Amino acid sequence: MSKNLKKGKIAIVTGGSRGIGRAISVMLAEHFADTVFVNYLENSDAAEETKLIVEQAGAICELMQANISRPNDITDMFQEIANKVEKIDYFIHCAAINAFKPLKDIKPNQWDLIVNTNARSFLLCTQSVTTMMDSGVIVAITSLGSRRFIKNYGAMGPTKAALEATIRTLAVELAPQSIRVNGVCASFVETDSLKWFPEYKKMLNEVKRLTPAGRIGKPKDIANLVKFLCSEESNWICGQQVVIDGGLSVL
Repeated sequence: MSKNLKKGKIAIVTGGSRGIGRAISVMLAEHFADTVFVNYLENSDAAEETKLIVEQAGAICELMQANISRPNDITDMFQEIANKVEKIDYFIHCAAINAFKPLKDIKPNQWDLIVNTNARSFLLCTQSVTTMMDSGVIVAITSLGSRRFIKNYGAMGPTKAALEATIRTLAVELAPQSIRVNGVCASFVETDSLKWFPEYKKMLNEVKRLTPAGRIGKPKDIANLVKFLCSEESNWICGQQVVIDGGLSVL
């Protein structure tokens, strides 16, 4: 899609300043949106770098610092967005957090933070963003941990399972408003967060060995799938979790 076909479209990406989120923010700037709101938590340097890249890709970039584990931060963020634009066309939920330990060792405060960041925030953001949508696309990034055991994946797996259930319900509820909701269920992707896994290099080699495609994912792989789900070519896909994993889950 050429830039002159974007026609004033607006996008927001939670967790959009690094890794998968950054790749998606840039993709939206290149193909769909004239303005991209990039939410981030605290790494201002990474956010500013993303802003520069997004603007080089052809869109206005608005940085939105907010802790989306907090409902008030979500409310304030969308109020600020509403003060700047009248509508939103694309909402991509990338923000996530994990403790990288066995679930049996997760403390109550860690559980609450992970659930609130990974799952509850998607619901609250969707409730806000849909008040600004006449029609549109919503995509959330989920994980293979939602459906299979991954060592030291802690509370991430259960919260991604909750996220997928939320996607299915919202997809049905929002379809009459011409809002399509889907998920991207990704395997291991080459981002900084992978390095927080215990025995990171050993785990990475094992995943590569087991993956038929012979490698882990790259952020652009995920962005390319989100690109398809944002396009008109996918307009009959609704409430699905599209797996992208190099074939790992078929074994």
